[in-house]
Amino acid sequence: MIRKLLVNEVSDIKNLIDPYVKQGLMLPKSLHSLFTGVRDFWVTTEDGQDQQSIIGCCALQVSWLDLAEIRTLAVKKEYQGTGIGREMVKACIREAADLRLKTLFTLTYVPDFFKKMGFHEIDKSTLPNKIWADCIHCQYFPDCRETALIYRIEG
Repeated sequence: MIRKLLVNEVSDIKNLIDPYVKQGLMLPKSLHSLFTGVRDFWVTTEDGQDQQSIIGCCALQVSWLDLAEIRTLAVKKEYQGTGIGREMVKACIREAADLRLKTLFTLTYVPDFFKKMGFHEIDKSTLPNKIWADCIHCQYFPDCRETALIYRIEG
């Protein structure tokens, strides 16, 4: 089941993403940044299970009037390839459309996943400077290793 994150589940999200951070596949997130962004997150739980069974997460963070970022997409290793990540990104796209946003972007180490969903690679320098605020805290700043992709919302 896909639903919005509950505040008491923030530690579960941190535990979900930390192994990917250690592998260099995701950037680290502090508990503080996860708590302040709690309303941005969608989670997937196992059917018929309680709130402690989070198996995936994805966030939609509004950046500007017509722009938002899809970020912090993670799925437990044993559930990868089952469509969970795809469904969470679709939930973010639907939410963005409901908010009347026109463009989504993502910065990722796995661009092929997003390309299969209709995202297109762009030069990072074409993104507004405002979106780089988090980058100052990145271990790779200023030599970003992520690929930038965008998705245009129709309608």
